[in-house]
Amino acid sequence: MKTALKTASVLSWINIIVWGLLVVFGLFVALPSGQMIYVISAVLLISIPLNCYAALKLHRSIRRPDILLSHQTPAGIRFVGLMALFFGINCIGSGATIIGHPQILLDSMKVMPEKMPGYTPAQIAALEKNVVIAGGVIALLLGLMVAVNVVLNLRLLRWYYLMHKGDASSGRSDAS
Repeated sequence: MKTALKTASVLSWINIIVWGLLVVFGLFVALPSGQMIYVISAVLLISIPLNCYAALKLHRSIRRPDILLSHQTPAGIRFVGLMALFFGINCIGSGATIIGHPQILLDSMKVMPEKMPGYTPAQIAALEKNVVIAGGVIALLLGLMVAVNVVLNLRLLRWYYLMHKGDASSGRSDAS
C-alpha cells in the first residue's frame, strides 16, 4: 500500500498543478469571451484539482493516523472523483483518437498554413501532423494520470476505512 500511496501522492500533486493551471487559463480565456459554454466547461474541469486536494487530505490521514478525515472528504473523493474520472477517460479517448487518426482532425479544422519560406507544402503538412500527434500524446498522458490517480485514491479510501474499521472493532480507542 506504500507504493500506491506514494504514487497517488505524486500524481495528485502533478494533477493539481497541471489541471489547476489549465482551469485558470481556461477561465481567463472564457470570461472575456462571454460564452457561457466555455465558462461552464472550465468550472466543470475544476473537479480534477478538487479531487486531488481531497486525496491529499486522505493521504495525510493515512500517513498520520492521529489526523482523522472530515466527514465531507470521502464524499468529495467519491463524487468529485467520478467526475474527474469521466474527464480523464474522455482525455484518454480523445488522445487515442487523435494519435490514431490525426488527418481527420486536421481536415476537420481545415488548417490552411501560411506559406513559410524554405518549407515545401509536404514539410508543412508533416509538421502539422506531428504537432497534432504530440497534442494527442499529451492528452492521452494527462487523461491516464487523472484516471490512475482517481482509481488509486478510491482504493486508498477503501483501505483507510478498512484500517479504521479494524481499530473500532478491536476495541482500541485513541486514549490507549
